[in-house]
Amino acid sequence: MKKIVIFIFAAVSLFADDFNQAVEDYNNGAYIKALNTFYVLAKKDNAKAQYNVGLIYANGHGVTQDFVQAQKWYERAAKQGNASAQYNLARLYHDSGSSDAHAYEKAKYWYEKAVASSVVKAYNNLGSLYKDGLGVAKDQQKAFELFEKGASFGDPAAELNVAVLYAWGEGITHDKMKAYENFKKALKAGKSEASGHLDKLCKESAWVCQD
Repeated sequence: MKKIVIFIFAAVSLFADDFNQAVEDYNNGAYIKALNTFYVLAKKDNAKAQYNVGLIYANGHGVTQDFVQAQKWYERAAKQGNASAQYNLARLYHDSGSSDAHAYEKAKYWYEKAVASSVVKAYNNLGSLYKDGLGVAKDQQKAFELFEKGASFGDPAAELNVAVLYAWGEGITHDKMKAYENFKKALKAGKSEASGHLDKLCKESAWVCQD
């Protein structure tokens, strides 16, 4: 299971004092106390509290890890426009694609919502659905455009993927220099797999690597 993005929201609202105390409790490791407060607020349709309840269940902080509960609360928050919930919900559907016939389609829907909400990592993950034809018709050009957009915002995973397509993608105008530049950025950001791609690229086109 891929790691769920962790970000506990603070809030300014009618329930701000309780909410912010719950955030403090969570950050201090008092997960059950935080969950109890978030849960009360979540039942009152506070989207940020709903997201945080989902987050605690997804990560198993103070409770047994429960992706069914995480999905339930992420979805409630996502439907209210919470961008992080939209992205995390999409991730859950993406990861359950092998066991749910419609999971990839649901992942696409929520990645698109997250993209519209400017969640940077959503570009890469949506692109991967198009690249592999999961829940959508396979479309290398669409995948490339999404990877390129994510890379422009500095997402290392998107930098790696757009570099691969710049170097060897089918139906993509190859640009070995841009491939090299994005591989280097991804490697610098900690994507170790970029090293092998760089070795291959430099063996094929040594001129690109003369820097």
